[in-house]
Parts: sequence; structure tokens; C-alpha cells
Amino acid sequence: MKAFSLAAGLAALALSAGAPAAEVQVAVAANFTAPMQALSQAFERDTGHRAVAAYGATGQFYAQIRHGAPFEVFLAADQERPARLEAEGRIVPGSCFTYAVGSLVLWSAQPDLVDDRGAVLAQNGFRHLAIANPKAAPYGVAAMQVLHNLGLVPAVASRIVEGQSIAQAYQFVASGNAELGFLALSQVYKDGKLTAGSAWIVPPSLHEPIRQDAVILARGASNPAARAFVDFLKSPRAAEVIRSFGYEVAAP
Repeated sequence: MKAFSLAAGLAALALSAGAPAAEVQVAVAANFTAPMQALSQAFERDTGHRAVAAYGATGQFYAQIRHGAPFEVFLAADQERPARLEAEGRIVPGSCFTYAVGSLVLWSAQPDLVDDRGAVLAQNGFRHLAIANPKAAPYGVAAMQVLHNLGLVPAVASRIVEGQSIAQAYQFVASGNAELGFLALSQVYKDGKLTAGSAWIVPPSLHEPIRQDAVILARGASNPAARAFVDFLKSPRAAEVIRSFGYEVAAP
């Protein structure tokens, strides 16, 4: 009750100081859905502003933003698309930063299917392996890098099923339509433990770092809620939430 009263008091103080509550439209990479939902609640409690999130594949959001989609902040799953938007003059200069470093996991809804070294990939105990579309989703790129580095592409290529985003790849595995899938660790992990099934957390040495950058888009330049959300995302409180879902937080 005290924590709630303090948060409410801070929000009321901000409003009384001449900073009316506002909304910010945020495009969020699908892998960051669960952390964003938690962060949005904390952001609204602390500031009075509201973050309205849409979730999807980073590549698709990039295309939508270039065609005028009304987003004000973009939380990508890579560094490439924010860098492109910056080069194209579509962001607030200097607003780009790394908000999270992701981890890749091989996951199955079946409790005993995946071992702690991923040896199941070289066996014949599965028919389908789900990944996110590498053309649109950085976690799909990382999945293919892992298979390449393990020398398994020829063996599993015919069993790969692609989701349009990492969220759809998760649905393939959670529903049992695919026995295995390369997912974002945050989709199956909370507070230091696996939420269900069996998993192999892929060693970072098997793929390029999944550094996820955020930017304030040009549409958000005059929206105080956009700046407030990005500032909140850089806060120690936000970092604690982000880490609880299995991400690393890059040093400022």
C-alpha cells in the first residue's frame, strides 16, 4: 500500500507541476512482449503517462514506420533497423541506445525432450523445428547462425517451420505443432527459472550478440510521454524488470 501511495503521489506531483499525462505509441519487438507489459504498468504508475504497445517482427515494423505508421518510440530486436531509420532522418537525433541484450533458447513444451546441451537437434526425435523468419526477425537470424555453426543445416533444413515473428514461432511450439523451437529466452523464463517444458540456453558464442536498440521516432519528438518512456527504460527499476526476463542490460 505504501509503494502504491508513493507512486500515485509521484504521478500526482508530475501532473500538478504542469506535465499533463499523455500517451506514447510504442512499436515493440515480439520477443520483448512480456517485459514490455510489466514495464508499461510500472511506467504508468510512476509517471501518469501511458505506453500503448503494438507487438510484432522488427523487420515488419521497420517497413511500417517508413510508410508512415503512427509510432513514436521503436523498441527493435536488433541494431540494424534503428540505425537505418537514423540514417534516413526518421528518429530524434541522439535518441538511439541499447535497452537489452537478448538470449536465444531451444525450447520444447515437452518436459523431457530438450537436454541441457541441445543434443536433441542432432537426433531424429522431432519432426518440426520452429524459428522466426530470418528476413524479419533477428532471433531467426541467430537461430540459423546456431544451426550453421553446429553443422546441422543440411540435417534439419527440411524440418524447419518459420513463424512471421518470434511470437508465432512460440505458438508453433506451445501448441505442439512443432516439437522444438528457437525462441527468445524471455518467452519461457521469469525470475531465474523456466516457466514450463524443457530448454537449452544457447551459448552466446554460437551466434552474433542480439543487441536490441530503442529510438524515439520523429513523430514522438514533441510528445513528452515519448521522452519520459525512454528515460524510464534507462532507469535502474526498468533494468531490474528487464533482467528478470533473462536479458542482459548493456552498460550506458
